[in-house]
Formats: sequence, structure tokens, C-alpha cells
Amino acid sequence: MSYRNIDGSNSAAGLRTAGPLDLQQLRTFLAVHRSGSFTAAAQLLRLSQPTVTTQIRSLEQRLGHTLFERLPRGVAPTAEANDLAARVAEPLDALEVVAGPGGGDASAPPAPLRVAGPAEVLHGLVLPALAPLAAEGVRLRVRTGTVDDLLDELRGGRHDLVLSPLCPRGRALVADPLVDEEFVLVASPSWADRIHRDRLARQGASSLCEAPLVAYGDDLPILRRYWRHVFGVRLTCGPAVTVPDLRGMMAAAENGAGVTVLPRYLCQEALDRGRLVALLEPEEPPVNTMYLVRRTGVPGNAHLDRVHRHLVSAARDW
Repeated sequence: MSYRNIDGSNSAAGLRTAGPLDLQQLRTFLAVHRSGSFTAAAQLLRLSQPTVTTQIRSLEQRLGHTLFERLPRGVAPTAEANDLAARVAEPLDALEVVAGPGGGDASAPPAPLRVAGPAEVLHGLVLPALAPLAAEGVRLRVRTGTVDDLLDELRGGRHDLVLSPLCPRGRALVADPLVDEEFVLVASPSWADRIHRDRLARQGASSLCEAPLVAYGDDLPILRRYWRHVFGVRLTCGPAVTVPDLRGMMAAAENGAGVTVLPRYLCQEALDRGRLVALLEPEEPPVNTMYLVRRTGVPGNAHLDRVHRHLVSAARDW
């Protein structure tokens, strides 16, 4: 691996250093550049944040220019940093493959693929789709959590793929649209009879004033969006039941707790079996796009591309 392009012999690069740069500093630099954060890079490299900061400052001193602009949340690379990353990423990634688990031994089994996302999406869609691959030898480590936390952990290298209802910003992550979730206003058959769906279709949200609401949280995030999108009004009622799990919301609604809004993939079986009733079938129901997110420019697990392709293909039938 030659460093002629980064050791000062290339005058176009404008580097001060007269000797080869430190590999560990370059590795740390690349982790910061890709994650967009000193904290995330420290987690990825299993270093302390002060160590990362010291290494980046030392590298900046060697090069004679600033590599990152500090932001309120994370850092932004300078033009010089982007140029350096473009030149060192490929050779450093090649070294990581050789020096990583298995030491480049092609016979060594790939590390387990780390997949994370909201529990309902993983249980209802992703794990059934990936089960055949697991039977064929793809090892999976699945974690659930809140979307913001999971995306931060992905930036820090703790996951390989994250299912997210949010499209992340920044260059560190790339998000591919996977599936559009359609949301349905549902209730138990007994509540459907009390509400009278014909009256609901005529009168809109006012006919639901007496019905208790089952929500994900006190701010009714999913219900408020449905009310605004379908009824064109602001939801002002408070929830009767809050459950921070869509499956719990569905169970409560099935057993007569009240009215709620659920993604169709989750409640379709209950609708087919008559345990829930769709109170409305609007021409344009609210939808939410689910994204499949991974880090950019990182040499992946040997199974990463295979699982990514498989999920994109399976999502066509979701």
C-alpha cells in the first residue's frame, strides 16, 4: 500500500507532512468522516471520544489544514477532508478485510448480520421474509428500539441495516425506500356497530366523539395524522389507552378498548378474521414510507448485499 499521494510528495495535495501518515489516525479520520460524529466514530472504533479528538487534531496538524467543522450536532467535513477520504477509503477498507475477523481467511464464516428496527416491522414483515435465508446459513442478530436511537447506533457501527420510518439526513447513511405502510381506522365489531360506519362516512370525525381512542402515546401521533389527512380536522380528544407498541394497540382494540389506527400489514389478518373492522376505506388513505438504511462506504458483512436484495424483493409483496 503506497502513500505517495498522501505523504507530502504530491504538491497538489497541499500537505505539510514529509513522511507517511499514521494509519490509526487515518482510520479514525475515515470513521469520523463516514459517521459524521466524533462520538459515533469512537463507538465504532471502541475508543474514547478524547482519543478520537486527539488523533484528528494531530492529523490536522500534520496536514496543515482543518478537516472537520464542528457543528451543534456532529461535524461537517471540509473540502480537504472529502479529498483525503476519497483517496484513503479504498486502501484502508482493503486492509480492514485482511486484518478483520478471520484475518482474511476465505473459509472463516461471515460475522452475523446486525439488523434493527421497530419491533412491529421486524416481527410482522422482516423476520418472516428473512427466515429462509437463516435456514440457508445467514446468521442474524436482531435488535429493536426507537428509530432515532437505532439510526444513531447505525452511524456508530453497531448495526448493519436499520428499518426506519424516517429518511435520515446526512451523508453517513443511505436510505432506500422499501414499502409504503397504509394506515387503517379500526375498531372491534361491537364498537363498529355503535359508531355506524354509514354515519361516520357522512359526518366524519364528529361521529367518533364518544368513542375511546387507543393511541401509541399521549400526543396521539398516528391518530392525529389520520384525522388531519382523512377528516381534514385537528384531533383534540385525549386517549383512553396508550400503548407504546402497535401490537398492544391492536390487542386492546380487538378486545373492545376503542378506536385506533394501525398499519394494514399488521391488522390485515384480524380484519380478515373479523376480529377488527375497518371503519373507513378512504380513496387516499395516509401512508408512511419505510426505509432500509445502511452506512455509506463501509465494507459490509458478506451477507449484507444478499439480505438487502432479498428484503427489497420481498417488500414488493408487502
